[in-house]
Amino acid sequence: MNQNIVKETCKELGITQKELAKSIGVKEVTVNKWSSTGEIPAQGVKSLELLLENMKIKKDLHIVEMFKNYIKDS
Repeated sequence: MNQNIVKETCKELGITQKELAKSIGVKEVTVNKWSSTGEIPAQGVKSLELLLENMKIKKDLHIVEMFKNYIKDS
């Protein structure tokens, strides 16, 4: 069920498992275990979901700022 969420999250964000671990405040070995076993506690899944949501919001805000600057410069 959750066996690929670590890999999917890393791919989506373009980061390594080491960077992912740092981003959510756990040890790299923990993320490696989650990735290899697919056994992720509910709190871990929630952390990954929140990180993805936060990064998507930041990306959207960046796009809005770029658009505003484009309009302003036109």
